[in-house]
Amino acid sequence: MNAETSNRILIGIVVGIVLAFIGVALFGAEMTRFEWLGQLFLDALKMLIVPLVVASMVVGITGLGDVRSLGRMGGTTVVYYFITTSLAVLLGIVLVNLIKPGVGMTLGTEIPDTVLGKETLGVADLILSFVSDNIVASMAQLDLLPIIVFSIFFGGVLTTLGEQGRPVITFFESLNEAIMKMVHLVMYLAPAGVFGLVAARFGAATGEPGGVAAMIGSVGKYMVTVLLGLGIHALVVLPLILWLVGGRNPMRYAADLATPLLASFSTASSSATLPLTLEAVEEKAGVPRRSAYFVLPLGATINMDGTALYEAVAAIFIAQAAGIPLSPMQQALIFATATLAAIGAAGIPQAGLVTMVIVLRAVGLPLEGIALILSIDWLLDRFRTTVNVWGDACGAAVVAKRLEQQPTEA
Repeated sequence: MNAETSNRILIGIVVGIVLAFIGVALFGAEMTRFEWLGQLFLDALKMLIVPLVVASMVVGITGLGDVRSLGRMGGTTVVYYFITTSLAVLLGIVLVNLIKPGVGMTLGTEIPDTVLGKETLGVADLILSFVSDNIVASMAQLDLLPIIVFSIFFGGVLTTLGEQGRPVITFFESLNEAIMKMVHLVMYLAPAGVFGLVAARFGAATGEPGGVAAMIGSVGKYMVTVLLGLGIHALVVLPLILWLVGGRNPMRYAADLATPLLASFSTASSSATLPLTLEAVEEKAGVPRRSAYFVLPLGATINMDGTALYEAVAAIFIAQAAGIPLSPMQQALIFATATLAAIGAAGIPQAGLVTMVIVLRAVGLPLEGIALILSIDWLLDRFRTTVNVWGDACGAAVVAKRLEQQPTEA
């Protein structure tokens, strides 16, 4: 997609968001009738996710040539993800202890329907989620983690087959190009789709008791704590890493990523935004394809800075509301568990509520506390997803720069 067309679509998305908020202000819940526009755009993106993830991962891995390069790239990627996620969780824990948003709150008495039946989830379930006994079923359910593992395994094996594997590699290269062309076509739906998504969700909120203002007022300090943490991480921590380690101008890089960042806020799904992120990182930001096609699909699955920060804040917020003091050791356990649980979020909207169960159970906090954050979670989900996508995009640039600086092994 040429720059002129891309800029027009970006302007269209901004106009769509502005019109959606104007419509909500004028017509309130009536704007939910435009939900089908957003659903059409979201479904069109989701339709492309599985073939894009498989093709991009296979092309990214086979494009490395020397399998040892995968080890360098994989190691650099994992280190980046671990550091940024850990910094996000640590930031969240510091802020929630300083602001104490849960003090003075009271818990409900019922476990929300969102997490019913998931009370026994544990870290072992996360580990088991890396593989699937039916990869086709995982594709049908958009269960990305086992798809990523399968694609890495498959691409790695192809690199060992020599000329025998070349036709298969060529097929996936062609498939990848075709899918990216389809992404370009779907992007023409973006302005209308984003308008529909924003109008429907905020319009529905105005139809709820007390509207958006009442929901924010009930958990205002909690919301401020989460947004402050996300803001510091997205506007200070990640840009510093991007500038110091990745050698990129953060403002210019963010401008190149404007389309997927706006789309991630609208869709609340880093997986659904992945096609747009791949296009922007490679074509607009100029990150080498081999880095973008390996780092971004992996990041959309296991790199959830915003989600990890939110889960740490929410867990301690619930403890404060329940009047349960947490020792430094228990907060350290929340740090470790929130970092691991974020891996299981897999870019699916509101999956953070489910993985929250793991964090709460790790330190024996009541699951009923999740009811406190449900009213505003739909809005925070959009902010933390945007931070997730921004973190992935920064990771692609950082990994590419680090690989340039590493000597090639003989």
